[in-house]
Amino acid sequence: MMLTTNLGTHAAHADKVEVTPNPLGVEARSAILIDADSGQVLYAVNADKAYPPASMTKLMTEYLVLEEISAGRLSLTDMVTATKEAASIPPDGSQIYLAEGDQHSVKDLYMAMAVQSANDATIALADRIGGTEQGFVEKMNETAKALGLKSAHFTSATGLADTTVISASDLARFASILIKKHPEFLDFSKTPSYKFRERDKTAMVNLNWMLETNKSIPNFKQYAYPGVDGMKTGYIGSAGYCFTGTAKQGDLRLISVVMDTSSKSSRFVQTAKLFDYGFDNFEKKTIIAPKSVVETNKTVKIKKGVSKQVPIVTASDVSFLVKKNGTPNVTLSNVKLKEGGELVAPIASGTVVGTATYSYKDPDTGQSLNKTINLVTSEDVKKASWWRLMFRGLGSFISGLFKGIMDLF
Repeated sequence: MMLTTNLGTHAAHADKVEVTPNPLGVEARSAILIDADSGQVLYAVNADKAYPPASMTKLMTEYLVLEEISAGRLSLTDMVTATKEAASIPPDGSQIYLAEGDQHSVKDLYMAMAVQSANDATIALADRIGGTEQGFVEKMNETAKALGLKSAHFTSATGLADTTVISASDLARFASILIKKHPEFLDFSKTPSYKFRERDKTAMVNLNWMLETNKSIPNFKQYAYPGVDGMKTGYIGSAGYCFTGTAKQGDLRLISVVMDTSSKSSRFVQTAKLFDYGFDNFEKKTIIAPKSVVETNKTVKIKKGVSKQVPIVTASDVSFLVKKNGTPNVTLSNVKLKEGGELVAPIASGTVVGTATYSYKDPDTGQSLNKTINLVTSEDVKKASWWRLMFRGLGSFISGLFKGIMDLF
């Protein structure tokens, strides 16, 4: 590991994902693999251009439903009445055959959307939240803008419209936001099957063939992948077969997106190529251990303390995802200390006094990443007694007076 010091500034992420060659032979119009935790791009092919995502659009719908629940405006037990629009979905798409006026819980409709990609369930939820699908679409676009998804333009809640577009890079980044903010999403996304109605003869089967739980199912076991627990498939003619997937092995979670593959099975085969590459070639490496000393800022000044300064250390570790057996070049790019580096006693050990930012530039993609951690005091500093402060002040006065006299000569 190499660590250098450079107190210039670095962007947290590259604005554009570099289009890489395709040594893995990923057969997709667009593809990307990222670290879910940091957003670091591990592999990308034509990932910045926006294409129709088909039913992967529903990831935004699922996100907004969970946002409503989190805000207390909706609950999983609330009943939703199917609108005429929800009951009028074309028969050739995935659906649960809602009739106008049918009532189902938010949970059941969400499950139908997450497991079976049911378009009518999606519209029913969109109508409940947005008043109409168009009202909901406005929320989708507002949210995309707020989250910085610059390539995203939504025209439907389902993705059936080919006028909805988003890039693979934005979709992967959004998927990371979704599972960070709403980890409960994965509880729905990883459900292998779900019976929507008691009278239904068969349960809905998850369209994600890669779920690890499929390893014992004859039709799917060849696609089941260790650690896969989400996220969303998609298909319309103009989009081809698409898939946003996520898998976790050990402490590493990856997110992949493939757009416009040739078949239902190919989208999972191409995703497996990406996951294999990520898990086989990368590891999280601790660059800075907790309680490490920052060489450029070993102490901060303390006012009115028994000591005039106190040692500071890192509060946590700094880790980056790097090539296995690699030697990452990490830079200390910025240090910020509270109140210009001066604090007032008493100060307890572990008091946050500033931050340190470390930067890493991926040698393969050129992407720059920052990790900012807190700097904390490593020991207590008691407040000095009044007589000590008095004599300290007197000493400073005499020293200043003597210096002033010497400056006259």
